Amino acid sequence: MKKILSLIVFLIITCHLFAQDEKMNSVTKVIEEIKSSFAPDKRVAIFNVTAEDNLGMLTLSGETNMTGAKEKLFAGIKALGLELKDEIKILPAEELGENIYGIVNLSVANIRSKPDHAAELATQALMGTPVKIFKKKSGFFLIQTPDDYISWVDDDGIMPMSKNQLDEWLTADKIIYLNEYGFSYTQPDNSSPRVSDLTAGNILILLDEQNNFYKVKYPDGRIAFINKKECMKFSDWLKRDYPTGEDILSTANLLMGVPYLWGGTSAKGMDCSGFTKTVFLLNGIVLARDASQQAEQGELIDTQNGFDKLIAGDLLFFGAPATDSTKERITHVGIYLGDYKYIHAAGMVKINSFDRNADNFNEYRLKHFRRAKRIPNSVDKNGISSVKMNRFYRGEM
Repeated sequence: MKKILSLIVFLIITCHLFAQDEKMNSVTKVIEEIKSSFAPDKRVAIFNVTAEDNLGMLTLSGETNMTGAKEKLFAGIKALGLELKDEIKILPAEELGENIYGIVNLSVANIRSKPDHAAELATQALMGTPVKIFKKKSGFFLIQTPDDYISWVDDDGIMPMSKNQLDEWLTADKIIYLNEYGFSYTQPDNSSPRVSDLTAGNILILLDEQNNFYKVKYPDGRIAFINKKECMKFSDWLKRDYPTGEDILSTANLLMGVPYLWGGTSAKGMDCSGFTKTVFLLNGIVLARDASQQAEQGELIDTQNGFDKLIAGDLLFFGAPATDSTKERITHVGIYLGDYKYIHAAGMVKINSFDRNADNFNEYRLKHFRRAKRIPNSVDKNGISSVKMNRFYRGEM
């Protein structure tokens, strides 16, 4: 009899555990489906959710910046007939209050993969760039930039602000700095003490004009003077037509010799996609951050029979093809110059060629060429925005 009772207890426990496993497997499947639908790329969306069964009560915890994803998740879980305890935080974090927006306050802000100065440099953002703030940890803000990239910036790198303060910044008269590198000064005189360094793409509020200088204000309120010949009124810069291939090449050539920097997206140093991103940004176009993301943008150009259909300014993508067991990997990007030449950041910004007879021919790049995309024809459609229409620069993030 004891053996029979023990067997019955064992079967009951086993069935219970099996039912628990089946339930959690179903819950995990729903979570993965929502994540795949709403946040397939963790670089541009936050959906970190876990489930735990506490005595029959399912507890969902974690965080996301997408209310719609949470609502869809709860609907999917409830369809399984389960009781829920909600511990999922919706970002931005409540403790930020109204200050869930920010403006980059350094000529170049370093943005890292983790809230740690020793963490990998993920990307950079230029002074005057509007950002969304999600939370703060260990002296760092988790932010999203106009290319939708999400990473951590030192709290000295941005000025947090409310929506009203952001709107004041966005609607104020501004200038954009266009020299590759330079400085601002305490007086309208290049021999006066410096306020800070500047790099191409920096944006500051315009207060006044004095002689050959613009009087400007930084996001943190500092006042400085910048030589007029090194910058342009931002409103005039925005009115320019979408760039031609020649415009793209002119900007790209200004950056010749700039050293390669993993995570860099400025004239101080750049990686391959940081180079293409910076070149297009200085021409009013916001590209995605990484080469694998940029490869999904723009108009595909037929290169099956060679490079004759390419025009100056087309983006060239390199990497490894898909196999039976692996997906295609895009690992590098450059800009086509014409005459089989291209400019890219590899060690430094330099020019190589697809022509086997050229001195700067690169066998490795030719072997790993994957495809080409044309960008100007796709601005404000096909996933590419102009600065003028980008939701961050319009205060709609």
